[in-house]
Amino acid sequence: MWLSKLGEIPLTFHRDLPDDADIKTVTVKQEPTGKWYAILGVETPDGPPEKPENPERCVGIDVGILKYAHDTDGTAVESIDLSDERERLERAQRDLSRKEDGSANWEKQRRVVAERHAELKNKRRDFLHKLSNYYAREYDFVSVEDLDAKGLVELPGNSRNRAGAAWGTFLRMLEYKCEREGTHFVAVNPRGTTKECASCGVSTEKPLWVREHSCPACGFKADRDANAAWNILSRGVKKRLGAGRSEETPVEAALPVDTSVSAKRVVETGSLTLKREPSGER
Repeated sequence: MWLSKLGEIPLTFHRDLPDDADIKTVTVKQEPTGKWYAILGVETPDGPPEKPENPERCVGIDVGILKYAHDTDGTAVESIDLSDERERLERAQRDLSRKEDGSANWEKQRRVVAERHAELKNKRRDFLHKLSNYYAREYDFVSVEDLDAKGLVELPGNSRNRAGAAWGTFLRMLEYKCEREGTHFVAVNPRGTTKECASCGVSTEKPLWVREHSCPACGFKADRDANAAWNILSRGVKKRLGAGRSEETPVEAALPVDTSVSAKRVVETGSLTLKREPSGER
């Protein structure tokens, strides 16, 4: 890369540029770690693929803390474990507090703290990129909650876990990747998705510690997050079609068996594809 007054600067590419890519913008920035990065904005001749008129592969996704994502295909993705990274960061911050402010040792330790922050951030974003990429590529229609992620973080109690979950980042990644892949992306009102029965629509109060949905009206039973995911999908379909409440609900008589997938598997393979056995009748 050639920069005015600096000349040619060698680059190490994170990934190869497409052969037909036209570079439109270049942004150069320095991270707190001291490393320099060049962000390239490119344009390709071919736009995103056309979205299917009648999507066949549809999914609703409920995000949370105990399980990061629970979808209507029965996949429950565990939250990524960042405890080791947080412990290293806290240890580095304690060491920094013991240094004389502005000294050479303080500056050296400040860079160590910045590197620990970068490790934690990069591991989280790697997980979110791979998870969002999976849903955008595997499905024709993706329905999610329109969450106020910032507002949720500001609520009292458990704010650290909510901030660490980075739901807003995940949903933004998922939205632009769905656009890139030609996948329908619909965000719906999250109010009542956990309380409402996905089978009959009756609302039932449930404290957070109750992890199973059991409808007193129709007898439908499911995991709390699975029920929410079905409601999210149902609302997404209705929002796209612009229709009133359908007489039929997306819940089938035979629900998929919930399959827990570790965050480690997502990071290592970038895939959630599993062979599932059908569940019994509800």
